[in-house]
Amino acid sequence: IFSLSETEELHSASGQNTGTMPERRPFVRLPTDVYPVNYGLCLKPDLIDFTFEGKLEALVEVTQSTNQIVMNCADIDIITASFAPEGGDEINATGFNYQNEDEKVTLSFPTALQKGSGMLKIDFVGELNDKMKGFYRSKYTTPAGEVRYAAVTQFEATDARRAFPCWDEPAIKATFDITLIVPKDRVALSNMNVIDKKPYPEDENLVEVKFAPTPIMSTYLVAFVIGEYHHVESQSSDGVTVRVYTPVGKAEQGKFALEVATKTLPFYKDYFSVPYPLPKIDLIAIADFAAGAMENWGLVTYRETALLIDPKNSCSSSKQWVALVVGHELAHQWFGNLVTMEWWTHLWLNEGFASWIEYLCVDHCFPEYDIWTQFVSADYTRALDLDALDSSHPIEVDVGHPSEVDEIFDAISYSKGASVIRMLHNYIGDEDFRKGMNAYLLKFQHKNASTEDLWSCLEQASGKPIAAVMGSWTKQMGFPIIAVDEEQVSDDRVLKISQKKFCASGLHDGEDCPSWMVPISICTSNDPTCTKLKLLLEKPETSVTVRGVGPDQWIKVNPGTVGFYRIQYSSSMLKNVLPGIRDLSLQPVDRLGLQNDLFSLSRAGMMSTVEVLKLMEAFVNEPNYTVWSDLSCNLGVLSSLLSHTDFHEEIQEFIRDLFTPVGQKLGWDSKPGEGHLDALLRGLVLGKLGKAGHKPTLEEARRRFKEHVEGRQILPADLRSPVYLTVLKHGDGAMLDAMLKLHKQADMQEEKNRIERVLGAIPAPELIQKVLCFALSEDVRPQDTVSVIGGVAGSSKQGRKAAWKFVKDNWEELYNRYQGGFLISRLIKLTVDGFAVDKMAAEVKSFFESHPAPAAERTVQQCCENILLNAAWLKRDADDIHQYFLLRKAPPV
Repeated sequence: IFSLSETEELHSASGQNTGTMPERRPFVRLPTDVYPVNYGLCLKPDLIDFTFEGKLEALVEVTQSTNQIVMNCADIDIITASFAPEGGDEINATGFNYQNEDEKVTLSFPTALQKGSGMLKIDFVGELNDKMKGFYRSKYTTPAGEVRYAAVTQFEATDARRAFPCWDEPAIKATFDITLIVPKDRVALSNMNVIDKKPYPEDENLVEVKFAPTPIMSTYLVAFVIGEYHHVESQSSDGVTVRVYTPVGKAEQGKFALEVATKTLPFYKDYFSVPYPLPKIDLIAIADFAAGAMENWGLVTYRETALLIDPKNSCSSSKQWVALVVGHELAHQWFGNLVTMEWWTHLWLNEGFASWIEYLCVDHCFPEYDIWTQFVSADYTRALDLDALDSSHPIEVDVGHPSEVDEIFDAISYSKGASVIRMLHNYIGDEDFRKGMNAYLLKFQHKNASTEDLWSCLEQASGKPIAAVMGSWTKQMGFPIIAVDEEQVSDDRVLKISQKKFCASGLHDGEDCPSWMVPISICTSNDPTCTKLKLLLEKPETSVTVRGVGPDQWIKVNPGTVGFYRIQYSSSMLKNVLPGIRDLSLQPVDRLGLQNDLFSLSRAGMMSTVEVLKLMEAFVNEPNYTVWSDLSCNLGVLSSLLSHTDFHEEIQEFIRDLFTPVGQKLGWDSKPGEGHLDALLRGLVLGKLGKAGHKPTLEEARRRFKEHVEGRQILPADLRSPVYLTVLKHGDGAMLDAMLKLHKQADMQEEKNRIERVLGAIPAPELIQKVLCFALSEDVRPQDTVSVIGGVAGSSKQGRKAAWKFVKDNWEELYNRYQGGFLISRLIKLTVDGFAVDKMAAEVKSFFESHPAPAAERTVQQCCENILLNAAWLKRDADDIHQYFLLRKAPPV
């Protein structure tokens, strides 16, 4: 699953422990006395009444005699069930006992089923729900304006059981023979290619579509789609048929993803030295879709915005996003689908790995994106922020109940997972890493594996102590802060390096401080791109001599910002290395990393925020988009924090001063020879200046918006977000109406989302209410409601209060809509993370005690911790920051 959306790159601030996780529900995996070998499955959905009929004929193996069969089953009614042992008589089940809480059903038989194989037959009916999970309905409008529904699936993690009774655990693999009975004018797709299509005898308007048998696979990867679609197709250089399915009339918008997919399949085949195992792969855009995308084997489903690109109306960040998501899902076809984790505890292997290699793949397809620098801002720093909390969790989590499984699809599994794999890849080297990966895939193909299995393959390939090193990063939560001090000894530099656990509230001061096995590399100003020295820090502290470093040279730890830790330099070392930011001799990724570390230390109270503001002023000549993007995120966090003070205008002025020179240099219009990153930087800078009330930017944005709305001069896609944001932030009711009209007229989901995300910027309280009501209206797709409410909460102090009140007032409807699932966690995080008063933490905590959301328990704790941290930060530094802003503007004496 690709669950994190572009809008989630909002770094959050965070604090003290707010209590421990509640008691675990007792959870038991399915018994092993009966297991499936093949599922023969026939489904007949009714797209008008939203129900479906199903027939299951499963070839099963009884391993020890029993008179009952326990399977997973949820929201399904079984009509009849029977078991026929091979060569014996059929035995009808005499009872179906549903354990709804555990999503299980027990079929009881009058006599014991003997050891050996047999055929289990079940007839059942179910509902095409509107919860975006299981076998569900997705609403779309035909080009003629008629509202219709498609029937689609989303099974990961534990929802195949909503479509058919099954052994719904990743390690219980089987083959699937799927048949769908559907209206003859609809497209019907599944994991495999169609092998037979014939009229359905009982109704001439239906056809029976039969698909080829699948390889051995897990239930969560099974998929089917019935709806109206157009497609584009191509062959990859290794002979796989690739198709991209789009809404009717939009096949052109599938071309970009098709190009990426046909380039990516051979890249992975080559990287893993294992061919793609199926004859075809389909990528399809689904209208109502909770995640970003889902890697079903051979039939990958996507949100429309994660797959469709219209050259005229799609912005550069959308293209990049589509490329990353396609790269992520196709990586799973090997890593996850061919080799699957043994249990959800090892989910991170799937997701962390795919979240790392998607960048490798995009870097291969689009080197001009400088995507690895963006990784540091989008994934690495985000994971560090979350993992510094007391309410974080280790990468590997013991999970049982489905609601616990939902909860681990978070930034630790994805972003920290990807970050430690990037660190590991760097530690091992590409060649041995690929050798180990290939051994792993060959050894476990069509089977299941655990984290330890991967370590042992990589250990054999590299001869390094992988399991010991990586265990310290996946089995305990958090990460170290590396303190570095130096001493010049003739022509050498002696470094004293020590580690302690880093906490968002400062250093870990306890007896039993955890420690890590930390791969450390060091470079000098002689050649900032080249590592001069490597070591593995295995104890609390060590000393190391870097030879041939003169007194006038600087030293930088963690070049490339690859190691998953923060760094605290002694003040003299820091003073030496800071000019490397101004004169750009530090690599972009290291300028970004240094700034991000210091910002994080100031939030933890380990250095003054004023020092960081002074450092930020050194970035005035910065050319790199990603460095600006990370800086901008951190300024956003500060601006949000200071909205709780009476000098919020002063930080707006600071932002205007910092961004004006780069804004003037870039101007409004793209110049010949500019590329992807220039377009991203221009959008970022204009949006930042506009939001902060920079007069010339605001006037120009209003002028261009007027021309855009009147149809005289359509805004280029890359300028739309910053212009929309600017005019709304300083706009009135007429402006909001103009924007809602644009939303209604928009044909592309991307444009609708672009507008939905910025609507919350409108300042007037009664208009904020209007936006919140709009979020729950028919005009916003259910998965996008969250980003409208989040946009309100993130825009201002009033917005934050109004959004939180709105979520409380409409909790029943919102919870019912997202029931579990990670959208509920995202909603909570976006709504309450920005508060900065102690009593708000208590209010949030008590609200969720009386309105429990099991899949978001940990998110609630993290938010409460963040609120307390924000409050402490404000108390500690607000006065100094205010003084600094005043002094900056004071006339020189």
